[in-house]
Amino acid sequence: MRTLVLNAGFEPLAVVTFRRALLLVLTGKATVLADDDRDPIIGVNQVMPRPTVILLNRYIRTPYRNVAHVSRRGVLRRDGHSCGYCGRSANTIDHITPRCRGGEDSWENLVAACQSCNSVKADRTLAQLGWKLRFAPSRPRGAQWFITELERPAEAWSPFLRSAA
Repeated sequence: MRTLVLNAGFEPLAVVTFRRALLLVLTGKATVLADDDRDPIIGVNQVMPRPTVILLNRYIRTPYRNVAHVSRRGVLRRDGHSCGYCGRSANTIDHITPRCRGGEDSWENLVAACQSCNSVKADRTLAQLGWKLRFAPSRPRGAQWFITELERPAEAWSPFLRSAA
């Protein structure tokens, strides 16, 4: 079971196991905001519900991360697993300017693509095909981007994620 950890300013900080979350709560470093009553933790002296969302009591400064490394998974996540050319479900990535024509592996040159669009485009440019992108690809921003577990959030997290997911 996963637990969402919120910083003292209520921004998502991490996703941890329920054991780590329970340890933070029992040591007084965090408070429980949401819990799961269906599967309680039975201890020697008490019975506690499993925490699903906890809030740290002290603010933790996170290092400023300006660099989001390019990856296939990251491009698919940024584009919402939809093709940048036709809008269908995407399972591959494509270089907008092909690598054989000087295109590089960058956030601005990669886009999620469905198998058929990727095959038709091959090593041609958009101008040669007369295609247009549905959106302008850019580098992802925000601290929530680095929490990979937010790709599949639990239902109990939705009131605490605002626009993070």
